[in-house]
Amino acid sequence: MTALRFCVVALLTLLASGSAATSPPRIAIIIDDLGYRFDAGQRAIDLPGPISFAVLPGTPRAAALATLAFESGKEVLLHLPLQAMPNDAVQEPLGLNLDMSRRQFGDTFEQALNSVPYAIGVNSHRGSMLTRHPGHMQWLMDEIRLRENLFFIDSYTTHQSVALRIANETGVDARKRDVFLDPDRKPETVAREFERMKKLADQRGSIVAIGHPYAETLELLERELPKLADAGYELVTISELVRQP
Repeated sequence: MTALRFCVVALLTLLASGSAATSPPRIAIIIDDLGYRFDAGQRAIDLPGPISFAVLPGTPRAAALATLAFESGKEVLLHLPLQAMPNDAVQEPLGLNLDMSRRQFGDTFEQALNSVPYAIGVNSHRGSMLTRHPGHMQWLMDEIRLRENLFFIDSYTTHQSVALRIANETGVDARKRDVFLDPDRKPETVAREFERMKKLADQRGSIVAIGHPYAETLELLERELPKLADAGYELVTISELVRQP
């Protein structure tokens, strides 16, 4: 029996290693911050491959760009504004913050979700303050879980974020961002982070990268995305990566 068990384990190990060897690293890319400029959003949506698009709620072009992305066969996410640190004075429509009651929180989430048609998931916008708070992250995951088919992506703007942990504890499908492609808009920065994305994919097997509809980012992606498959990488939708076994 011991010898038989050893043979079975050895066979399973061999099969698993063979499968891993033939499976290319998988990359999911999200373009954030759509909703203000239609031209930049349209250019982003025209990128080749299964890129996903995160649309800011309550913005002038939110519904139009979400609809365009959906009709182009691309996945749409609600790019939900969450409270950042006090020194970040930027305010977005339909954002969630620490001063809200539970009811205000839920009502605002509902309004935000309704303003972005075809959204199949939620990813955080900013949030360096709110994602540190377990109670408010529990409220958010409860709202997401009520809509059974939604998932969550933590843009991970602070290493102190508890969002992914709370999502896992609540039973919400979730991942966190691994790479920002454009922490600044310099072409050399975007090129460097694109290469880092590929290296991390090699190391981890799958990663989530986030970029923005900047001209510098879109120019690089237009040039480099068609080369990924020949370089040995698989570009996948964010839903496929989040819901992988």
